[in-house]
Amino acid sequence: MSRLLLCLLMLFSVAAHAQADLLLPTEIRASDTPDDTGGSLTLTWRKTATEGPGIRYLVSVAESPQGPYYPAAEVSSISGFMTDAPAEFGHRTSNADYHYAHVETYKVPADSGKSQTRAVEKGRVYHLKLAVTDGQRTVEAPAPIIASAHANWFNWAKLNNFIIGTVFSVLILAFIAIARRNPNLYIRKIAGLDAIDEALGRATEMGKPVLFIHGLQGMDSISTIAATNILGRVARRTAAYDTQLRVATNDPIVMAVSQEVVKEGYLDAGRPDAYNPDHVFMAAADQFSYAAALEGMMTRERPATNILMGYFYAEALLLSETGASIGAIQIAGTDSYTQLPFFVTTCDYTLMGEELYAASAYLSREPKLLGSLKGQDVGKAFLILVLVLGTLLATFGYDQITYMFTSY
Repeated sequence: MSRLLLCLLMLFSVAAHAQADLLLPTEIRASDTPDDTGGSLTLTWRKTATEGPGIRYLVSVAESPQGPYYPAAEVSSISGFMTDAPAEFGHRTSNADYHYAHVETYKVPADSGKSQTRAVEKGRVYHLKLAVTDGQRTVEAPAPIIASAHANWFNWAKLNNFIIGTVFSVLILAFIAIARRNPNLYIRKIAGLDAIDEALGRATEMGKPVLFIHGLQGMDSISTIAATNILGRVARRTAAYDTQLRVATNDPIVMAVSQEVVKEGYLDAGRPDAYNPDHVFMAAADQFSYAAALEGMMTRERPATNILMGYFYAEALLLSETGASIGAIQIAGTDSYTQLPFFVTTCDYTLMGEELYAASAYLSREPKLLGSLKGQDVGKAFLILVLVLGTLLATFGYDQITYMFTSY
């Protein structure tokens, strides 16, 4: 008799446990998906205490209260938590107790027997139901929840990006205004740029040409644009010193732009008659043909100064070694970190990374460029401070500062 009672008790316990696994969650809510352009609904609900790997939640959609209801989404009980979407639900610790599902499309039976996908329409009212299943049984919520989708004017998840971008923009504009009142705004000295006048003067004394070498990228490259700005400064100096300037390119558009820049430099120096368009030329289009042509030119004409500016590849060491072998003063600048070691070891001066971008502001002292440079430097200093502070706080378990700089 006791064994029979024990078996009945075990059966009742198993049945009660199975029933508990299929209890519907509470706090079911439906709303428009925030921060989107419309066409999506979001359903959220609180997880149950007896969730397991085999439990799944089924979301169905109807276009009218009477139905019919069509399948729209399926979420496993071990996934789909609100903590997985902090951009939408925030970083509250209570989000770990809630599931969510996005409803953007649903399956509607077609006349052919196959299902047809229908998208959620903006402004239309939909009725959503939530059900829970273990694969054998399904329990459905008795009442549907009403929601409609609409477009949002502002993506609040990117508010931090907007604030940071606005602060940095205001900072740059403020420094531009300061630079207009004070053109002698301090910038850290860059030895390679200070040495340009010395190198050009040496070429003038020796009666030898100056060779300006562009990198291998086109005018859509930032490094090529920066190199062209430096070329304008070099052209004005060589025109004033009456020194021959050779400019080598491997792209016809870069050649055309360089010709105009050099021509304008000679005009600004009051020596338009000294400009020779043939001195700005396209050496070759192929990488190593370009390097071979310039190596031959260096060996024959033996320029006193080589200026290599732009983005370089494997030809960097070939060019700089040849220039070093003829005894030329070499000033290089590139943002190609793979070629920087070769320039550092073979050139007299090397502009590394962002120094190439700062060159135009450094040389011209133009207020817009100078103010932009100072504003960016202050912004970078602020970011470095935040990184250090954030690292210290995260070490002690306070990671809230990272949320301010998370890009969603």
